[in-house]
Amino acid sequence: MPRIDTQSVAYKGFAIMAFVVVILAGIKAASPIVVPFVLSAFIAVICNPMIDGLTRLKVPRALAVMLMMVVIVMMGLWLAQIVGSSINEFSNQLPHYRDQLVDQFGWITEKLRTFNIIISKEQILAYFDPGIALSMTTNMLSGVGSVMANLFLIILTVVFMLFESETLPKKLHFALDDPDMRMKQIDRFLHSVNQYMVIKTLVSLATGVIIGTGLAIIGVDYALLWGVVAFLFNYIPNIGSIIAAIPSVMLAFIQLGPAAAGGTALLYLATNTVMGNVVEPKYMGRGLGLSTLVVFLSLIFWGWLLGSVGMLLSVPLTMIVKIALESSKGGSWLAILLADDVEELRPSPQEDKENTEVV
Repeated sequence: MPRIDTQSVAYKGFAIMAFVVVILAGIKAASPIVVPFVLSAFIAVICNPMIDGLTRLKVPRALAVMLMMVVIVMMGLWLAQIVGSSINEFSNQLPHYRDQLVDQFGWITEKLRTFNIIISKEQILAYFDPGIALSMTTNMLSGVGSVMANLFLIILTVVFMLFESETLPKKLHFALDDPDMRMKQIDRFLHSVNQYMVIKTLVSLATGVIIGTGLAIIGVDYALLWGVVAFLFNYIPNIGSIIAAIPSVMLAFIQLGPAAAGGTALLYLATNTVMGNVVEPKYMGRGLGLSTLVVFLSLIFWGWLLGSVGMLLSVPLTMIVKIALESSKGGSWLAILLADDVEELRPSPQEDKENTEVV
């Protein structure tokens, strides 16, 4: 039986850890360049299926890319103008909302007095300040807006990525020492990443439209802003919907009273329950879940590393890492630790047969 050199294994482990730390420090230092590149990559992944669909309709690829970029720029500028004006107007209205909040909490203090609990409105307001509740949302949107200031660079990067998307799988195949052995694994990885990003974006878009429409029907101010927030935060499962719901529920309570706040909360609950537990699993397929702890830690980690954009893309970035680990025999154990349900990682008979053929 061969003897294992524990000292060399320990040195190798320390070397790998040092290597990872150096890479993360480099990414952190180069975040002004890395963040627009990461955002461009995700936009390109989302747009690529639509470009392929246009090319199948005999539209030249260059024309299809240009048309897609025009649509993205127009939508981006429109949303930026609407969201920016909504945030500025909301900030100006905060003193008025604070006064309304004091009035709404009047009945709470009266009820508490019947139980001999004396508390002032100002004390309640200190714990339920609408400015504090919205600070995280506005900071994140402002961070994304600052990144979008490099719109020209992002659009150019997306254009070049879309033109290179046809040859990227072939380049990855030939970049390996044994292209034939890894071909199926690379194809599965690229397909999984593309499928996840497209489906997640469509589900998030549907969630934002439903939330925005529902809030407009209820009569909550800045319904479009909260719809955009719901769209962005839907990329963060489990906790993202909670973070997105807090400011709009509080605004509904301030503006329209407890009944409207309850209706707003039910709107978020019903929408995210149907989208997250029915629609998304139906089209996403299995093996793409992350545990709640991993979601929370990834939010902290990617937010620290890449700022606001990293927080919004924390789960997609972690999903890419997880999919890559699942495609690698040596990293499958780590993918199991990241997964929400171990049974989801159990290969189907067809996948097991394919893996056997690859090996």
